Amino acid sequence: MNPFGRPEGYSTGFLVGPNLLLTNNHVLDTAELARKSFAEFEFEQDINGRRKTSKSFDLRPDEVFVTDPDLDFTLVSVAPVATEGTELTEYGLLSLVEDTGKVLTGEYVSIIQHPEGGLKYCCLRENEVVDLFDNWLHYLTDTQPGASGSPVFNDQWLVVGLHHSGVPMKDAQGNILKTDGQPYRKGIDNPTTIAWVANEGVRISRIFQALESRSENEPMAAEALRRLRNGTGPVGPAIITAPEPIPGTAMELGELSAEHYRLADGYNPDFLGSLHQLPLPKLADNLQSKVAKLKDGGEILTYLHFSIVMNADRRLAFYTAANIDGKKLKNIKRPRDKWYFDLRLDQKYQAGPKLYEGNPLDRGHLVRRLDPCWGPNAKDAGEDTFHFTNCSPQHERLNQHDWLEVEDYILKTADNANVQISVFTGPVFREDDMIYRNEYLLPADFWKVVAFVNKNGKLSATAYLRTQKNYLESMEFFDDEFKTWQVPVAQVEALTGLSFGLPTDADPMARAAAGKGLESQRSNIRRIRSAADIML
Repeated sequence: MNPFGRPEGYSTGFLVGPNLLLTNNHVLDTAELARKSFAEFEFEQDINGRRKTSKSFDLRPDEVFVTDPDLDFTLVSVAPVATEGTELTEYGLLSLVEDTGKVLTGEYVSIIQHPEGGLKYCCLRENEVVDLFDNWLHYLTDTQPGASGSPVFNDQWLVVGLHHSGVPMKDAQGNILKTDGQPYRKGIDNPTTIAWVANEGVRISRIFQALESRSENEPMAAEALRRLRNGTGPVGPAIITAPEPIPGTAMELGELSAEHYRLADGYNPDFLGSLHQLPLPKLADNLQSKVAKLKDGGEILTYLHFSIVMNADRRLAFYTAANIDGKKLKNIKRPRDKWYFDLRLDQKYQAGPKLYEGNPLDRGHLVRRLDPCWGPNAKDAGEDTFHFTNCSPQHERLNQHDWLEVEDYILKTADNANVQISVFTGPVFREDDMIYRNEYLLPADFWKVVAFVNKNGKLSATAYLRTQKNYLESMEFFDDEFKTWQVPVAQVEALTGLSFGLPTDADPMARAAAGKGLESQRSNIRRIRSAADIML
């Protein structure tokens, strides 16, 4: 887990001896990293296509931790009991044979992996072994990021290798080449443009030899070797969750059925009471044609307690609209970050994982994860916030600094009569936004409007802006503060082309600037350093 309590890296590993797991050195290269990681078993579907309930086991590097950067393997001890009580012995393990000659060039291998940190996936047949070296074997198996640490099987289902990476095409000078034949420039070019010619795994026999040579002077290597030679019984691989990004891995993608959206009630315009009806924002006439149409012809994506309208050109939300009931909120534990495409909307209108790979851009929630977590379906509501439709590219430094918990403050303030609020959030789209990877425009600013009924029984609304412009210009962290500004709602409307239809006296910033004209109201801003700075 990272300091914010969420996993940030995924890969594959498998049990090879009693309480002993095998994966790559580039996945777990230190005991400290292993100590903060865990292995998850049964992260897969059953024979009927239903998702199983996975079990998580802590790693115990203080018992056994042996790693080899040259052969890219790590052996680490696993806790005997999962966090919810399942015993590790229920799963068995993959026995390793240390003899050579288990596979030959021209034969075929199979790989069981967790591609991109997702559900278990088997690559069977048509996976020819093209080369054998002293320490490595090369094969044509179709693997994806997150397959690092997967077992490579021969036709007799003996493990012949530990998968660790792809083999890139190189020129005579040893430069890695891209698919267009040009040299790959690390840190500049997208890693997905590399031309791959094969995949590579370390031979199991060489792992045994390495342990044998170290066992005399290293007690942990001797213990690992003993467990390897005592291993019995088959089991599939586990997914390894680590606290630091693992090279070559990606976010976990999930799938939801149409049935999932059956209970999605969406944003309720009467949430603040029939006397204070607050419809969804209205888009300016010149923006109407840019709204992404759903497969059924509609325009509004409904989720549990919130709704979204998408910009087809930008593949991001025009806005999100959420209802929050402070009296019914539940503190739902954050699950593994699993992101979903919304199957009701063509994926061409959704900026997916490609946008966020190999850079410091986070999938920044627009509707906060905990905001819709109220009522009987609170857990499902939190899961709904992990749709690509509800995220926007935010520099990791911005995303990890909140909006000073604006929603929490307004829910709890004495001026809020009913402990209920409606929240609208989105990016500011500009024609001169930064072009990224030749297909994305990155928004530099984000806005939020919060509405509630005050103690006088009147509708009140406050608006806020945040910027990441300096961070996007170099994709690096500048040594300055992230600033949150309270602004008039009219300023957000001018920047976005949205109309919130609020009463003229609902905005305290507008009331403070009354009589100064619309332009003066729009230029009236207030720096928010703490929640107490918010004008209500």
